[in-house]
Formats: sequence, C-alpha cells, structure tokens
Amino acid sequence: MKELDLLKKNWDKIDNFEQLSELEIHNMLLKKSSSIVKWIVVISILELALWSGTSLLFNTDSMFTKLKINRLESYLFVINAIHYTVIVGFILAFYFNYKKISVVTSTKNLMNAIVKTRKTVQNYIWYNLGMIGLSLIFGVVLAFNFDPSISKLNQNDNFKYGFIIGFTIIAALVIGLFWLLYRLIYGRLLKKLYQNYEELKRIDL
Repeated sequence: MKELDLLKKNWDKIDNFEQLSELEIHNMLLKKSSSIVKWIVVISILELALWSGTSLLFNTDSMFTKLKINRLESYLFVINAIHYTVIVGFILAFYFNYKKISVVTSTKNLMNAIVKTRKTVQNYIWYNLGMIGLSLIFGVVLAFNFDPSISKLNQNDNFKYGFIIGFTIIAALVIGLFWLLYRLIYGRLLKKLYQNYEELKRIDL
C-alpha cells in the first residue's frame, strides 16, 4: 500500500503526471491480493506438515498401553481423521479463494472475494485455537482418571484445586501464545488484505 500512497502524492504534486486509471489500480490491487492469499495457502500447508510431523514424534500407542486405555485408540483415530479433514477443507477453501481472486474482473467481485477470504482465515484461526484448548483438556482428563500417580493425589482436595488452577493458567498461556503467533503470521496478511479492500472501496465509489 505504500507504493499506492506514493503514487497518489505524486499525482497531486505533478500536473503533467499521467494518472493511473481505475482499471490499472484494480489490477495492481488484484495482483497484491492474489499474492497475499497465495502466501496464506503456503503457510497453512506448512503448518499442517509441521503438526503432522510433531504428532509422529509422540507415541500415543505406548502411552495408552501404559495407562491401560487401549480402547481409546479407535476414538482418537476418528477424532484425528475428522480434525485433519477439517484442516484440509480449510486449505482447499484458501486455494479456491486464491484461484477466484486471481481471475475476478470487477472491483465488487474482488472486494467480495477479499471479505470471504478474511472470514475463512479468521474461522481457521478460531478452529485451531479451539482444538488446542480441547486437546489440553483431553490430556488433563486422561491424566486425572487413568494415570495412577495422579489419581492418588487427586483424592487430596488441595492438590485437586491447585492442579485445576495451575492447568487453567498454563492453558491460557499456551492458547495466548498460539493466538499471538497466528496474529503475527496470519494477522499481518489479513491486515494487508483489508488495506486492499479499503482502497478498492475508494475507487468503487
């Protein structure tokens, strides 16, 4: 957007400067928006690969065997299958938004595509934060109910309440950390998309 602002200043200062037409501005913003959404697709794929790689490092089978809860393996498999299906669905939505933005011709359609993309990314972020929170709760419930060392301590009310308070604080910090990461990565891209949207709104008047 800095380049666009500099151009506008030059338009005002130089009388004989050949002003860019609305079509040229539209094409410039189209190219910028398409590039931003392309980065969203790439980052989301890298994120999926990172989470998949991380999950392979943890041997849940041995953990379930140790806690004598092998019957949960099938449920966990189904949950993971649903989760990754949803994530792949989001990535496909990002890709389709990218393809749509790359070929739109009218300013209004480009604005609508940007709004849709921003909403999809925001839903993706909230979904991931929700799943992180549920995973933390799931892990604590398993520990409380099936880990013998914790189950014994669980009979002590002081330990129980202290553990719950400690878990709440840690969970809030973990979710907050991921929220900051998402804001840093995806938030910057969404901000640029919003700036493009505002610029398109001005030329569409």
